[in-house]
Amino acid sequence: MSAPIDRGLGREIVLTLNGPDRRGIVHAVTGAMVGLDLNILDSQQFGDPSTGEFHLRMHLQADTPIDADRLEAERQRLVTELGADVDVHDPQEPHRLLIMVSRQGHVLNDLLFRVRTGQLNVVVPAVVSNHEDFRAEVEWHGIPFHHVPVTRETKPQAEARLREIIAAERIETVALARYMQVLSEDMCADFPGRVINIHHSLLPSFKGARPYSQAHERGVKVIGATAHYVTSDLDEGPIIEQDFRRVDHRMSPAQLAATGAELEAMAFARALRWHVERRVVLRGRRTIVFD
Repeated sequence: MSAPIDRGLGREIVLTLNGPDRRGIVHAVTGAMVGLDLNILDSQQFGDPSTGEFHLRMHLQADTPIDADRLEAERQRLVTELGADVDVHDPQEPHRLLIMVSRQGHVLNDLLFRVRTGQLNVVVPAVVSNHEDFRAEVEWHGIPFHHVPVTRETKPQAEARLREIIAAERIETVALARYMQVLSEDMCADFPGRVINIHHSLLPSFKGARPYSQAHERGVKVIGATAHYVTSDLDEGPIIEQDFRRVDHRMSPAQLAATGAELEAMAFARALRWHVERRVVLRGRRTIVFD
């Protein structure tokens, strides 16, 4: 559903449109944006013949700060005229990301480096873990670390605490950076399209424990990683990004795991960047990703 425009806009916006396909959509949107004196920096579109839907992402720029009231009026007009969801986002506004991790830190380390060096347009108000292993490292980055232990018996209390942190820090997206706990069905249902996981294989292959030993035993020729939205169906959520590398019989399980760790970090970073930049369209069990 389309959301009202934030009144604190600068000189750039990203407009996304998702709705029924019909003639004249691009003409209508382009005309509206030209009427607001906005210049199109980039525009991508996809008409999906399998669903009859049309998807558009447009990056626009103005010479002066954008008039939010005029833009909101045009957005509402397009919603009514086209029968579509039309959303507008300020790409300069950092996305509020919560990172969750357990005892493997390679994806966490990669994300913290990318955030610190400005490679991801996010702020990380907190890191949550069910172990204490990475407290010192996270706090060195100046980020609050929350230890929220989880057992079968304490899972409801742990998720209640997680909800408190999400609400208090106004979290937009939760990144499961090798967080080795399964979220409850209620948690998944309450945050649809807002929780992203990195899985240590090319789904649906080699689920569960010891994926690289399984891969070694099966003599696989490629290994990879899958970044996907989290749903109540374990490791079955819509896929955002996958990466892979060719391997052979000379590689040990440890070498496969090291290669896999690199792939996990890279695939996850790309998936998060595309999500933050509003490049991902979530439609049922699949995604459409604009490059």
